[in-house]
Amino acid sequence: MDDLNKPILTGTAATDYERYLRTDELLALQKSPAEVVHRDEHLFQTVHQSSELWLKLACLEFEQATAFVSADAVAGAVRLLRRATDCMDLLIAQIHMLEHISPGDYARVRTALGHGAGFDSPGFRRVHQISPLAGAAFDALLARRSVVLMDVYRRGYELDDLYQLAEQLLTWDERTILWRFHHLKVVERIIGGNVIGTQGTPVEVLGKRIDVRFFPALWAVRDEISRQSPLGADGHGSR
Repeated sequence: MDDLNKPILTGTAATDYERYLRTDELLALQKSPAEVVHRDEHLFQTVHQSSELWLKLACLEFEQATAFVSADAVAGAVRLLRRATDCMDLLIAQIHMLEHISPGDYARVRTALGHGAGFDSPGFRRVHQISPLAGAAFDALLARRSVVLMDVYRRGYELDDLYQLAEQLLTWDERTILWRFHHLKVVERIIGGNVIGTQGTPVEVLGKRIDVRFFPALWAVRDEISRQSPLGADGHGSR
């Protein structure tokens, strides 16, 4: 009988767990205790490196969901969009770990960052690149089905697959907005709101970028439905 404790995967680590996850390489990506300017660099690096992994996974799922939309595989797209959105929820939750770094301690950590800034995140740049593509794929799907967006929200369960897809895209949009908001609040809590960031950009600029919306039509359709309702948008009836 084979020894099930003996590693069979390629590599030099002691176990297949370590070989598969490449833990030797993974855990060597952080600075050693002797290299850090402050011990909270470990926390800072862990949060940001794990964030990039979740963003990578979110984008992989989102891109496949977009491909499913283009192939009329709506149920599969909705399923993967939920998974991508859950990745964003994890990002929002874990960024608050940075609140354990005091302003004074971060001032020391900051000296090790060079000109690095959140704007340089390859994962979040990718989010901004791929999100509009899903909107275009959704619009093309509506055209193939000979419906307009208002139909999706007016015709109820008749178009439920399209409704679920639209709502999941909106949830993705909402979560990216919430991530920017939480990121801003963590930044303000640690370094303040009226200071200059590591790339010379005022922190207040982050606030102006919070409400970027990838799918404006999905937000606007709600305004239109409210305006057409018996009460109207102002609560006094449509005119």
